Order: sequence, then C-alpha cells, then structure tokens
Amino acid sequence: MNQVVSRDVWLEARRQLLASEKEATHLRDRVNAERLALPWVKVDKTYVFDTPAGEKTLADLFDGRSQLIIYHFMLGPDWDAGCTGCSFLADHFDGTIAHLNHHDVSLVAVSRAPLEKVEAYKKRMGWRFPWVSSYANDFNFDYHVSFSKEELAGDKVFYNFTAMDAAEGFDELPGLSAFYKDEAGNVFHTYSSYARGPEELIGTLMILDRAPKGRNESSTMNFIRRHDEYEDAPKADSCCH
Repeated sequence: MNQVVSRDVWLEARRQLLASEKEATHLRDRVNAERLALPWVKVDKTYVFDTPAGEKTLADLFDGRSQLIIYHFMLGPDWDAGCTGCSFLADHFDGTIAHLNHHDVSLVAVSRAPLEKVEAYKKRMGWRFPWVSSYANDFNFDYHVSFSKEELAGDKVFYNFTAMDAAEGFDELPGLSAFYKDEAGNVFHTYSSYARGPEELIGTLMILDRAPKGRNESSTMNFIRRHDEYEDAPKADSCCH
C-alpha cells in the first residue's frame, strides 16, 4: 500500500507528476512528427493474400482508401490458436474501424496460417475486423515477423531492426506496418513497429496504467488471457475451440 498523506501533500506530488506527464506528451508529439517525416520505400513485389472474398493483392487490401495499417498477428500455419498477446491487442480493433475508415485508413490483420484457421479463430473470438492469410506468399518473412527453420537454426534472426538471438526459438513475432497508395496505384511502405512498439494500441493497458495497482504484472502482459479464457468469461460453443 502506498503512503497515505494529506490532500495538500497529495496535490503537490500530483503537480510534480503532471510536469512529467506533460513532458511525456510533448515527447510523444515530437516522436509522432518524426514518424510522419520518415522516408518511404516503394513496394515493387506482388503479394497475393487469401481472403474470405477470394485472392487479393496488397493494393486491394486498401479497400478504396489511400492508407493501410497491417497488424502482423501471430498465428502460424501449425498453431491451434492465435497468440494470447496479439489476441489481447486485437480485442481493441473492432471499435476503431469506423473511425479509421472515416480517416481514409483501412486496418487489416495478416497471419501466415491458412485462411480456414484464421476464420475459425476469428469466429471463436467473435471479431469482425478484416483478417487475411499470407500463407501463400513471403509477406511475413519480408517484413521480418516470420522466420524459417533455416533462419532459426542460425545464430541470429533480424527483428525490430536488429539482429536477435535465434535461440529464443520464435517462428512468429508481432508487429505493425503502414502503407500508402497514391492515385496511380503505387504502394509505399511508410512505417513498421515491432515488439512493444504497438503497445499504445492497447487501450486496456492505458487504463490500467491509471489504476491504483497499475498493470500489476510480474513480466510484460503476463496477466492476460484470451477473453474467453478468464474464469468468469462466458463459454463459447465447443465447435469453436
């Protein structure tokens, strides 16, 4: 339990924290400006994804808009369920879609699992956001969120813009990438973020950070479960497990 003090002492401590919060806000503004100023890379490679509406290219995933955010969702071809952390993050997507679309932004999740596995897990979780399969292309490998057996057999893999110890053994890792499509149909890769980079997308964590016990975790997000796996969660139909 924290120290208990008078209202006046609390007010002074809160004002000191406010100064730090304002500093963090101003830093975030500067980082956002730097992010918007990043140079772009033209995407010359053709990627074809499996979707519920048939095969679609990367350009098709923009769905008539000029901006595309892709969440690299950890669901490998031989996995029985999606990553718990990715599932926690993806729980926050459906409510944002209308707002993003109004802002000329499409949001799509991409996983390397075959489409039938993607669709089954999406049904289990009750999600509506667009989610496609990159099983038949190199998209996940090219954007450094999936790793081949040969890569994992070496000393290092490339992740989060640096060489990472391959001995950790993860064949799938999370990330987020942004793309822009011009009027001529050219597609540009504008941004990617990995590891804890997309954490700000998780509104639940932002709320917990303001709760008396904070995230109350012993390691990063160790407390989370899939939303149908909490002890008090409604039970889904057995066919969806």
